[in-house]
Amino acid sequence: MIPVRQILTPDDLARFLESPACAEIMDFLNALNDSVIGVKITDEIDDSPMIKNLLQLLENIKQTNDDIKPIETNSRFGNPAFRDFYDKVEQSLPAWLADFVPSENVEEVSKYLQDSFGNRKRIDYGTGHELNFLAFLLCLHKLELIKHEEYKALVIHVFFKYVAVMRGLQMSYWLEPAGSHGVWGLDDYQFLPFLFGAAQLRSHKHLRPKSIHNAEILDEFCKDYMYFECVRFVNSIKTGSLRWHSPMIDDISAAKSWEKVDIGLIKMFKAEVIGKLPIMQHFMFGSLIAFTGGSMPSDVAHDADDCDHGCGGHTQVYAFGQEFPDCCGIKVPSAIAAAQAEKDSASGARNAFARPIPFD
Repeated sequence: MIPVRQILTPDDLARFLESPACAEIMDFLNALNDSVIGVKITDEIDDSPMIKNLLQLLENIKQTNDDIKPIETNSRFGNPAFRDFYDKVEQSLPAWLADFVPSENVEEVSKYLQDSFGNRKRIDYGTGHELNFLAFLLCLHKLELIKHEEYKALVIHVFFKYVAVMRGLQMSYWLEPAGSHGVWGLDDYQFLPFLFGAAQLRSHKHLRPKSIHNAEILDEFCKDYMYFECVRFVNSIKTGSLRWHSPMIDDISAAKSWEKVDIGLIKMFKAEVIGKLPIMQHFMFGSLIAFTGGSMPSDVAHDADDCDHGCGGHTQVYAFGQEFPDCCGIKVPSAIAAAQAEKDSASGARNAFARPIPFD
């Protein structure tokens, strides 16, 4: 079956947060988190046939990104070539998944994976899309295609490969931060790499959260720990200090231990990702991740791509008396685009932008 939207109102969200579906997501996340405590990215971890299938799947998606070049444009906003990438992946996913997913589940599972790469219409990406990749993995677990003993490789190899694929998409197509609120989160796009990265460091005897302010430590340990790699990446595309461009990351660095950071991020994920209506009203439920919320027209329930930055697609939600959602916000250009524009301008590139845009 094709997953559909079920969360429309604050009451729907409240019921979801107390539902078995929410518990399944959080239990799965906690199990993945626990599996990588003290584990380095560079550690030797055997890949099962299923893990290899997932890595090949992500490699196919990366190759699609490589094949579909961005359109040359003088805009810092999302590159329209992303829609060509999205359509190509959508067309290819059923065949790619058919190699290891039961035929009766391909349609449902592929929907979560497709939605994990960003929004085709808005050309943006955020924690809600990242949640869909977690849901994709949860579906595979519920189909008994992934075993508990594979969780370590699932995070270290598969999930971190997904992050690398998303970095490629963000760099190629300048995906906008979904909702324009990324600067107040951990970074403009991702949340879970920080969470899993904190778990990796929980048992480290010497490195502390405040170590992220030391550039030499970031350079030395970014290959071993995802948290350091995420901070290094943010610093590479933004100017100024963490306090200025990533205040949440800066605040977290004051914690006394990585255990406190890890536990706090799990709580934050439930409160700020799956606990937020602007995110969860776009999440879909089917037979594998099941929840029944408020009633809505079938065309709305099936369409997660129904709003643009004008928020015109939210008229149904607003009509039910809910406060007007802020999931779209104003269009904010990608920091990656801004960084590239600055390089182009410095080098005198032909397509350098004429003037800076705020929020860089």
